[in-house]
Amino acid sequence: MEKSRIGQHISHQFNEEIGDLRNKVLIMGGLVEQQTVDAVEAVVTGNIDLAEDVVQSDKTVNALEQEIDGDCLLIIAKRQPAAFDLRLLIGISKTITELERIGDQATRIAEMAFKLEETNRDLSEFRELKHLSELVRNILHDALNAFARLDIESSVEILSRDKEIDQEYISVFRQLTLSMMEDNRNIKRALNIMAVIRALERTGDHACNVCDYVIYAVKGEDVRHMDEADIKQAVLGAKDSCP
Repeated sequence: MEKSRIGQHISHQFNEEIGDLRNKVLIMGGLVEQQTVDAVEAVVTGNIDLAEDVVQSDKTVNALEQEIDGDCLLIIAKRQPAAFDLRLLIGISKTITELERIGDQATRIAEMAFKLEETNRDLSEFRELKHLSELVRNILHDALNAFARLDIESSVEILSRDKEIDQEYISVFRQLTLSMMEDNRNIKRALNIMAVIRALERTGDHACNVCDYVIYAVKGEDVRHMDEADIKQAVLGAKDSCP
């Protein structure tokens, strides 16, 4: 009887530790999501103060990554989890790496605001940038929600949307290339904007990677190198195949 109570106590503590860990990940996710929004806003509006805030906030994101990673290792060492619990901790450790990289991409975008401020501004040239950034913001927001709920169905749907981001990236890249060919005075500005859209495209990739780890935690399936059809078959075709 005593052993049973001890087991319940340990399980309760473990659940609290996991819950605290997931909350920290969501806090970190909220920070990098705001970084991404603010960085694009800084580029579009020329708000240098906002760009500087994004760059400075990267230190907080990096500190959170280290803290969460340390917590994961400590829980694994203390609790020696197995099956879903172990996969979840591994998924969290990998997810925060993706979030830290999203923060890095936001910093790169913010730094472009400084360079673009040196050129003549024409806000009409940022329409395509705004659309791409909206696509990326939505996929990042939804990926974080999928992580919060450990929702594999949403994760699969989000992964399928990465193609839209890639197509928009290619479209904007071609427009910028054309502008450079038409007038070489556009070259410096276009190259800076290309750096921004590349960072946004990479942010979309990192958000999709978060969904990969949600699927791994829940299903035990490594879908990182699968195509869309194979992912749907592996994840949605047999929902309860993994303990």
